[in-house]
Amino acid sequence: MLVYIIIGIAIFILSLLVGINIGNRRMISTLATKKEELEVEIKNKQKEIEKMLKNAEEEAKALKQKELLEAKEEIHRLRQEFDSEAKQQREELKANEERLIRKEESLAKKEENLEKLKEKLEVQHENVLKLEKELETKLNEIAKMTEEEARQVVINEARDKYEREIAQKFKEIKDHYEEESKKYARWVITTAIQRYASDVTNEITTSTVALPTDDMKGRIIGREGRNIRTFEKLTGTDLIIDDTPEIVVISSFNPLRREIAKRTLEMLVADGRIHPARIEELYEKSKNEIQEYIKEVGKEAVMRVGIKQPHLEIIKLLGRLKFRTSYGQDVLEHSIEVAQFAGMMASELGLNVELAKRAALLHDLGKAVDHEVEGSHAIVGGQIAKRYGEKLEVVNAIQYHHNEVDPMTPEAVLVAASDALSASRPGARKETLENYIRRIEQLEEIAKSFRYVDKAYAIQAGRELRIIVQPDKVEDEIAEKLAHDISVQIEEKVQYPGVIKVTVIREKRSISYAS
Repeated sequence: MLVYIIIGIAIFILSLLVGINIGNRRMISTLATKKEELEVEIKNKQKEIEKMLKNAEEEAKALKQKELLEAKEEIHRLRQEFDSEAKQQREELKANEERLIRKEESLAKKEENLEKLKEKLEVQHENVLKLEKELETKLNEIAKMTEEEARQVVINEARDKYEREIAQKFKEIKDHYEEESKKYARWVITTAIQRYASDVTNEITTSTVALPTDDMKGRIIGREGRNIRTFEKLTGTDLIIDDTPEIVVISSFNPLRREIAKRTLEMLVADGRIHPARIEELYEKSKNEIQEYIKEVGKEAVMRVGIKQPHLEIIKLLGRLKFRTSYGQDVLEHSIEVAQFAGMMASELGLNVELAKRAALLHDLGKAVDHEVEGSHAIVGGQIAKRYGEKLEVVNAIQYHHNEVDPMTPEAVLVAASDALSASRPGARKETLENYIRRIEQLEEIAKSFRYVDKAYAIQAGRELRIIVQPDKVEDEIAEKLAHDISVQIEEKVQYPGVIKVTVIREKRSISYAS
């Protein structure tokens, strides 16, 4: 019995082992099949990835070729546009040169004609002198007048006889030659003005410093006023402390001193320690900062104009002009503006642009030291420029801009014209009431000093002078010459900004009453 049981158990175990072996084989077979399938799938995926990479490389290559082609086409288009613009500019420059040559030839012919006409007038003048002598002799013989009396009679008669003819000739010459010169000059000046614009500056004599509290005013004054006395003595300014809340006013006619004082006071207020020793310390610090600022401002002005760097001392003097005003106009900004005008007009006229700009920028250099050196600022400025190595042409242009020496170059005349243009543009300058009234009175006095003038009125803030003459003694041609003669006198005797229009009015009224 036990044997059977053992045999049964053995058979069960054997059958179990056989089943397990068969299951393992099936599982191994299944896993092998799946492994083969995965390997096939991986190979397929690898092929797809390789195909995608190959397609991506081909697309990138095509895109790169397309971008290169488009870039080449754009470069070709830009090159064509540049060549077209350059060609157009060359043609315009050539046309301008030809036009200037024609104008020069025309002006030369007109000058020749003017010389001939001048010779004719001189011959007529000699004839008048001969006639005066003959009449003088006859009058002495007939009237038995003194030589001086006879001479005066002859002169008056000759003047009355030939005045109309001379005035008529003058009008013809003026009308004939004035139009072309005015037209060309107007074109050059308006072109320069159109290409340049500048801000309007105003002159001030005070600066304000804000305070954190009104208690700071007492600390600024100090015990028995020692702080404010030290401050005013060091800076050379007046410190105005009034009832205006949280504000102190610094007053001085010297902008440089006023700026140093303002910086010193601002640093004292920020620091809070206000006593004489600290005031002196911060004052010296402000002076050093201003000197560095002046140097930077001078360099910036040279860069804005676009000229070669001058001597360092000249740059410092240019920077000092930042703190100088003339009729309310910032002198440094005025100098930069004059340089731009001169450069533009020199370019239009075919002159030396670098020379015109350089002389124009330095033309008011003497104003930086005119209170320290005797002489006019034009002469002093030329001497300074010569001392620091500027060319003779630049020195001459600086000294000529107020007609104190003769011009050596056309650029010197351009500098003077640009200076007048900058000073006379609307809003550039302002003048005191006393100077304005004096100029108005002087204009009217000059007009009334001429013969046949009945009344004279300066109107439109002195920009126009209207003159009423005696109508029975002044004809139209004489009125034309009278206006010219008065304008010449004004140019010689009056200092004024801009242009003054002289108008001669000849009016005759006939009145009758019916009763």
